Amino acid sequence: MAAFTVIEHEEIATGGVVSWSETSIAASYDHLLLKVSGRSERSAYADEWVVTLNGSTTTSEYSSTILKAYSATPVSERYATSVRGGFIWPKAPGALALADTFGSLTMWIPNYANTANFKQVLISNAFENDSTTDYRWEVQQIAGLFSSTAAITAIGVTSRSGLGDIAEFSTFTLYGVTGA
Repeated sequence: MAAFTVIEHEEIATGGVVSWSETSIAASYDHLLLKVSGRSERSAYADEWVVTLNGSTTTSEYSSTILKAYSATPVSERYATSVRGGFIWPKAPGALALADTFGSLTMWIPNYANTANFKQVLISNAFENDSTTDYRWEVQQIAGLFSSTAAITAIGVTSRSGLGDIAEFSTFTLYGVTGA
């Protein structure tokens, strides 16, 4: 049976923050799980967030395949390298979305402490809104690869645009998972 240990839990305080990170992840677990309930202060319906591992912004270390829906037609995309140096497509509702609505992000990193192979990352992400207008809501699955053999010791999340802080009351919980 899997055991989930909270490594870090943070609720963003009044005024929001530019980024969230955990920079001292021990190698004592089998896997990592990050759960986020988030919102952006960007003046838009959504904000793209960048997720970095080990503080790396080297674009060639991140690749991803994305299946997403934000309209009646689902879309599949493939990125051999990152545009912004991280996994860039997780989204959160922005300031123009329905007030007090938060998006969800779940990121699973199996075998994160392995130093023999690159790291797989699986991200599920959704944000809702009170609108059926295209691009004002989204649901997506991301399969990513972090092309580094270094153990994951740090995870960071920030706005891709730099135009919106992570909003007050957003929560970040990082779990170490053993026995799964």
